Amino acid sequence: MRAINDYFRGFATKSALALGSAWVFCANVVAILVWLALGPLFGFSDTWQLWVNTATTVVTYLAVFVIQNSQNRDAVATHLKLDELISSVEGARNRLVDIQNLSDEELETLQHQFKRLQKLAAHGDVPASKGMKGEPTSG
Repeated sequence: MRAINDYFRGFATKSALALGSAWVFCANVVAILVWLALGPLFGFSDTWQLWVNTATTVVTYLAVFVIQNSQNRDAVATHLKLDELISSVEGARNRLVDIQNLSDEELETLQHQFKRLQKLAAHGDVPASKGMKGEPTSG
């Protein structure tokens, strides 16, 4: 199973880079223009329409998995980098490490605390670098 995951990771990374390139975009524009140009030749038939509908549906369907895999890896890497920064800064709330695994209620509580802190800092009541008390528990 690990070999499949490693292969797919490499494939997804390379594919996501290719799918997001200007060359692939231009190639798709050209393909659509060719398809449109062939419309009169095929009398704008149902078969002519079915070709492009099928091709675009299949490509889009597969691209979703490739792009989602890349997004998931990027999100995990970003969380790990932030966790490393939080854990290495003295005075930082280590409860924020692994925050993505908090419940929705805990995230909402934390969001309200940060909004309150931002308002206090905007009014000059609390220095922007100071933390706040009453942190939510992380479970």
